[in-house]
Amino acid sequence: MRKRRRVTLVLVVATALATCALLLPGAPLAAQTEAPAEVAVVTSGGLAAAYDRLAPRFEAETGIRLVTAYGASTGGAPDSIPVRLARGERFDVLIMSQAGLDALAAQGLVLPATRRDLARSSIGMAVREGAPLPDIGTPEAFAATLLAAESIGYSASVSGTYISTELYPRLGLTEELAPKSRRIVSERVAAVVARGEVEIGFQQVSEILSIAGAAYAGPIPDEYQRVTTFSTGIATDAENPVGARALIDFLSSDAAAPTIAASGLQPAAGQR
Repeated sequence: MRKRRRVTLVLVVATALATCALLLPGAPLAAQTEAPAEVAVVTSGGLAAAYDRLAPRFEAETGIRLVTAYGASTGGAPDSIPVRLARGERFDVLIMSQAGLDALAAQGLVLPATRRDLARSSIGMAVREGAPLPDIGTPEAFAATLLAAESIGYSASVSGTYISTELYPRLGLTEELAPKSRRIVSERVAAVVARGEVEIGFQQVSEILSIAGAAYAGPIPDEYQRVTTFSTGIATDAENPVGARALIDFLSSDAAAPTIAASGLQPAAGQR
């Protein structure tokens, strides 16, 4: 009986050590237990365009099926990532702003050792396709364009929070701009611009380029730009940490970098 208990204890310890090893950076996938055939992913809009192009490649190369949801990195929208997690939705991989991911890690919802930066993103401006492209190349021209616009839209996530709570006050134009500005919830700002519901809109460049009916007017001036890093990590309660790790390795690889760049982002691959 004692010998049987000793053997059982050894097996339990070995299994626990192997599970921990799966989550350490650099752990060889070949040495890991065979992964289940499905990985649950939630991604914010900043990486969505690149992710949607890369996901089929990953599935074809690995045989792992990706089940994907979308939501903002921050904010109280029903489909935002923090709200999804708060109501008990479960994911293996989270892709969102670095600040948002770090906040979830601090709450014990993401394994800090698994975090990987994927790309950096700038804020751009969208207008309706066919409309004249306004001049936003200098701080003065940018401010004039904002004042002249009949309506302005901004996202309910990281870029929109910056626009409304930091940029407007910095420009000294909050009183003039706030009444004609609209926070766009659970939808791409450029899509609202394309329908003509707002005249100009601000969001991550990667979230503008893929929207039919909207035209990219350019990035906001360097003097006012806010670059966001988008990162990924494995959820603490992930059911498929092996498959999650494989996906993160793929998304952060040099092979994925050209697709990420084509979506309007600056890949982090090769720059670490």
